[in-house]
Formats: sequence, C-alpha cells, structure tokens
Amino acid sequence: MKLYSITETGLKSVENHPFQLEKEIQTLIENNLDTLFNLEFVKSELSIKGFRLDTLAYDKENKSFVIIEYKRERNFSVIDQGYTYMSILLNNKSDFILEYHDHCGITLRRDEVDWSQSKVIFISPYFTEYQRNSVNFKDVPFELWEIKRYANGLIGLNQHKTTSEETISTVTKDPENVVNKVSNEVKKYTEEDHFKKSKSRPDWVIELYKLVKERIINLGDVEVSPKGTYISFRRKRPFVDIVIYNEGLYLIINMKRGTLNDPNNVSKDVSNVGHWGNGDYSILMNQDSDMDYIMSLINQSYKSQML
Repeated sequence: MKLYSITETGLKSVENHPFQLEKEIQTLIENNLDTLFNLEFVKSELSIKGFRLDTLAYDKENKSFVIIEYKRERNFSVIDQGYTYMSILLNNKSDFILEYHDHCGITLRRDEVDWSQSKVIFISPYFTEYQRNSVNFKDVPFELWEIKRYANGLIGLNQHKTTSEETISTVTKDPENVVNKVSNEVKKYTEEDHFKKSKSRPDWVIELYKLVKERIINLGDVEVSPKGTYISFRRKRPFVDIVIYNEGLYLIINMKRGTLNDPNNVSKDVSNVGHWGNGDYSILMNQDSDMDYIMSLINQSYKSQML
C-alpha cells in the first residue's frame, strides 16, 4: 500500500519506515488492541503446553478468545501454526479461562464463552502469495493483516479478505485431522446461514434485508460481520445489528439509552431487557416501515462512531 500526502504542487510519497523487530509490532498492537480490533488485552507471551502465544485477547462482543501472532519472516506456515494454536485453545479451555480471571479479574464459566467464535489473527509486514492462498477458504478461523509504518507516525493496517466459497473440509477428509477437529467446533458464519435458518421465510424478508444492507453500505466505511444470531454492521464497532425473522427484520441500534433522536418513536428501549446484538434501542421493520426514517436513525449510530 502506497501513501501520499497532498502538497501545493501535487502529491508527495510518504516514506516507509519498516519495523526492525517483531517486538515493535507486538507492543504497538497490544497497546492499541481496543482501537484497532475492539479486543480486550489479556496476556503477552502466554506459555501453554510447550507453545508460546504472542498475545492472548478476549472479544467481548463475541464472547470468545483470540490469539494474535506477529511475524517478520516469510517462511512460516499459516495453516500449520494456526490450526495448532486453535487446537491448543479448544483442548485447554479451563487454562484460558483461568488466564482471563488472573489478568482481568473477571470470572468466566465455560458456557459463557462462545468457543465456536475462537480465531487466530496473524499480523505481519508482508504475506507471501502462498500464505494468502493457503487460507483462502470461507471457513478458516484465521485473519491475515499486513501492517506498515510510515513517516510522521502513520500506520497502515490492511486485512487480506477471503475470496473463495470453498470450505477447507473439501481438502481434508480424515476426521482425525486437526483441521477437521477444529472445524467441527469452530464456525465462521455467513449471511447465507441466516437466510436458510427458516424454510418458511417469505422472499420479501430477504429482499428487504438486501435493500437495507445496500443503504447501510452506502453510508461509507462499513464492514458486514455475520454472527451466530445476528448480522452486524460495523465501523470501528457495531453500529447496527440485524436479526432476520419470518415477519421482518429486528434491528438493534448501538446507541446508549437517551442518546437516539427518534421523534416518531419507532424504536423501543431495550436497555433493561435481554436481547441479541449491541445497543439500547430496537426496531421491528417490515414492508410498511418508513425505510428513509429508519435509515436516519441508523445513520445517527454510524456518525456517533466518528466522535
């Protein structure tokens, strides 16, 4: 990724300042986990079962553990290391819960953690074509992020997105293989999973979802992140979550109670009620709903993350 600064005469290339040590990357990420990945830091250099995990983090939104690994060399196997670490995590759940309690002071029960959302994040200044292709399956529980450092304290962070619709199980038939063992417990959800949850769902519900999704994407910098029970639309953090029902869409607006300007009173205060998604306001949306007005409420949540 090339960066340029705007000058009076045109554009000037921003000089790349490469990281000299892997530890530099680790310190930068660990000190900014919440800002960069919306994760809670748990422990650095965790030793378990003869392996050393660079960073252990916790995802409060998904209630799951995340292992982060930093690399400067280009000759490591993402698949081998990733599935090894996932296997360690899933086979030693009590140890990870204990680490969270010891370092964060919060007690978790095993059933409070969504182990199906566990993942490994690899961060490196560069990934080879082989490394990127090795994880190009829609269901691998890994993320590859390239990090660059530039002059004037600028940092670039870019995720390599999966483009394949193929599952990794198609190339690993042995049920005793560590890949299949992990895949049986970890689930990477898609929008299709939500579309297919009910065979009796009317077509108009999916069409309504697609229309709302298009309007949300057009707001700007938006990431679509399907979860087990809802589909999350994120900027830095989720700003609206959508649950697809047979009767329509259930929207959860991620704003605190008393902060949403809703003069038509189409939203409901769910701050004291258990619910899926993030935020204190919900909206039930069907074919007769005023989409423009509802989008104005969603836009408030979107813009609130600019502050």
